[in-house]
Amino acid sequence: MEVDARELPDSTRTAPEAAAAVGCEVGAIVKSLVFRVGDEAVLALVSGGNRADESLLEAGFGAAVERADAEFVRAATGYSIGGVPPIGHPRPLRTLVDEDLLRFPVVWGAAGTPRSVFPIAPDELARLAGGTVVRLAAPAR
Repeated sequence: MEVDARELPDSTRTAPEAAAAVGCEVGAIVKSLVFRVGDEAVLALVSGGNRADESLLEAGFGAAVERADAEFVRAATGYSIGGVPPIGHPRPLRTLVDEDLLRFPVVWGAAGTPRSVFPIAPDELARLAGGTVVRLAAPAR
Protein backbone atom coordinates (compact mmCIF):
# COMPACT_ATOMS: atom_id res chain seq x y z
CA MET A 1 0.00 0.00 0.00
CA GLU A 2 1.19 3.49 -0.79
CA VAL A 3 0.70 6.30 1.70
CA ASP A 4 0.79 10.04 1.13
CA ALA A 5 3.63 10.71 3.58
CA ARG A 6 4.20 14.39 4.26
CA GLU A 7 7.41 15.80 5.66
CA LEU A 8 6.55 18.87 7.72
CA PRO A 9 8.76 21.74 8.89
CA ASP A 10 7.49 21.42 12.46
CA SER A 11 7.81 18.48 14.84
CA THR A 12 5.09 15.85 14.87
CA ARG A 13 6.67 13.91 17.74
CA THR A 14 3.73 14.44 20.12
CA ALA A 15 0.00 14.44 19.36
CA PRO A 16 -0.41 18.19 20.10
CA GLU A 17 2.63 19.02 17.93
CA ALA A 18 1.31 16.85 15.10
CA ALA A 19 -2.18 18.38 15.31
CA ALA A 20 -0.71 21.90 15.19
CA ALA A 21 1.55 21.00 12.24
CA VAL A 22 -1.28 19.34 10.27
CA GLY A 23 -4.04 21.73 11.32
CA CYS A 24 -6.47 19.18 12.75
CA GLU A 25 -8.01 18.25 16.09
CA VAL A 26 -5.61 16.46 18.42
CA GLY A 27 -8.07 13.54 18.52
CA ALA A 28 -7.42 12.87 14.81
CA ILE A 29 -3.76 12.11 15.52
CA VAL A 30 -2.90 8.41 15.89
CA LYS A 31 -0.54 7.70 18.77
CA SER A 32 1.28 4.44 18.00
CA LEU A 33 2.14 3.09 21.45
CA VAL A 34 4.24 -0.05 21.77
CA PHE A 35 3.86 -2.16 24.89
CA ARG A 36 5.37 -5.41 26.11
CA VAL A 37 3.37 -8.50 26.91
CA GLY A 38 6.16 -10.72 28.19
CA ASP A 39 8.65 -10.75 25.31
CA GLU A 40 6.02 -9.86 22.70
CA ALA A 41 5.66 -6.36 21.28
CA VAL A 42 2.03 -5.25 20.96
CA LEU A 43 0.66 -2.03 19.53
CA ALA A 44 -2.10 0.32 20.69
CA LEU A 45 -3.31 2.93 18.20
CA VAL A 46 -4.77 5.61 20.43
CA SER A 47 -6.56 8.84 19.59
CA GLY A 48 -4.26 11.78 20.30
CA GLY A 49 -6.83 13.26 22.65
CA ASN A 50 -6.91 10.16 24.85
CA ARG A 51 -4.74 8.59 27.47
CA ALA A 52 -4.71 4.78 27.13
CA ASP A 53 -6.27 2.98 30.08
CA GLU A 54 -3.94 0.21 31.25
CA SER A 55 -6.79 -2.05 32.40
CA LEU A 56 -8.46 -1.75 28.97
CA LEU A 57 -5.15 -2.54 27.26
CA GLU A 58 -4.68 -5.59 29.46
CA ALA A 59 -8.25 -6.74 28.77
CA GLY A 60 -7.73 -6.29 25.03
CA PHE A 61 -4.40 -8.09 24.92
CA GLY A 62 -5.43 -10.69 27.50
CA ALA A 63 -2.38 -10.17 29.70
CA ALA A 64 -0.45 -7.62 31.75
CA VAL A 65 1.20 -4.90 29.67
CA GLU A 66 4.17 -2.71 30.38
CA ARG A 67 5.49 0.29 28.48
CA ALA A 68 8.31 -0.69 26.13
CA ASP A 69 11.66 1.07 26.27
CA ALA A 70 13.23 2.76 23.23
CA GLU A 71 15.48 -0.19 22.38
CA PHE A 72 12.58 -2.67 22.47
CA VAL A 73 10.42 -0.35 20.32
CA ARG A 74 13.13 -0.01 17.67
CA ALA A 75 13.80 -3.76 17.62
CA ALA A 76 10.09 -4.55 17.22
CA THR A 77 9.11 -1.84 14.74
CA GLY A 78 12.29 -0.60 13.08
CA TYR A 79 11.45 2.95 14.22
CA SER A 80 12.29 5.31 17.06
CA ILE A 81 9.73 6.51 19.59
CA GLY A 82 8.10 9.65 18.22
CA GLY A 83 8.08 8.36 14.65
CA VAL A 84 6.59 4.87 14.98
CA PRO A 85 4.00 4.43 12.24
CA PRO A 86 0.78 2.53 12.90
CA ILE A 87 1.46 0.16 9.98
CA GLY A 88 4.43 -1.11 7.97
CA HIS A 89 6.44 -2.91 10.63
CA PRO A 90 8.90 -5.72 9.84
CA ARG A 91 6.38 -8.26 11.17
CA PRO A 92 2.74 -7.95 12.20
CA LEU A 93 2.06 -6.84 15.76
CA ARG A 94 -1.10 -7.65 17.71
CA THR A 95 -2.91 -4.34 17.56
CA LEU A 96 -5.76 -2.61 19.36
CA VAL A 97 -7.36 0.44 17.76
CA ASP A 98 -9.00 3.12 19.89
CA GLU A 99 -12.67 3.36 18.89
CA ASP A 100 -12.49 7.16 19.24
CA LEU A 101 -10.37 7.32 16.07
CA LEU A 102 -13.42 6.22 14.08
CA ARG A 103 -15.14 9.55 14.87
CA PHE A 104 -12.96 11.22 12.24
CA PRO A 105 -13.17 10.86 8.45
CA VAL A 106 -9.36 11.06 8.27
CA VAL A 107 -6.71 10.44 10.91
CA TRP A 108 -2.99 11.17 10.79
CA GLY A 109 -0.32 8.63 11.69
CA ALA A 110 3.43 8.97 12.03
CA ALA A 111 5.30 8.12 8.85
CA GLY A 112 8.61 7.00 10.32
CA THR A 113 10.22 10.23 11.50
CA PRO A 114 9.41 12.89 14.12
CA ARG A 115 8.47 15.30 11.29
CA SER A 116 6.43 13.12 8.94
CA VAL A 117 2.80 12.02 8.93
CA PHE A 118 0.27 10.49 6.56
CA PRO A 119 -3.52 10.72 6.31
CA ILE A 120 -5.73 7.64 6.24
CA ALA A 121 -9.37 6.72 6.85
CA PRO A 122 -9.54 5.15 10.32
CA ASP A 123 -11.44 2.04 9.17
CA GLU A 124 -8.77 1.47 6.52
CA LEU A 125 -6.09 1.95 9.17
CA ALA A 126 -7.72 -0.66 11.42
CA ARG A 127 -7.96 -3.07 8.48
CA LEU A 128 -4.35 -2.59 7.37
CA ALA A 129 -3.07 -2.87 10.94
CA GLY A 130 -5.09 -6.04 11.49
CA GLY A 131 -6.35 -4.30 14.60
CA THR A 132 -9.29 -4.90 16.86
CA VAL A 133 -11.35 -1.76 17.48
CA VAL A 134 -12.03 -1.35 21.20
CA ARG A 135 -12.44 1.35 23.83
CA LEU A 136 -8.99 2.38 25.04
CA ALA A 137 -9.55 5.81 26.56
CA ALA A 138 -8.96 6.23 30.26
CA PRO A 139 -11.78 7.97 32.14
CA ALA A 140 -11.43 11.75 32.29
CA ARG A 141 -9.73 12.99 35.41
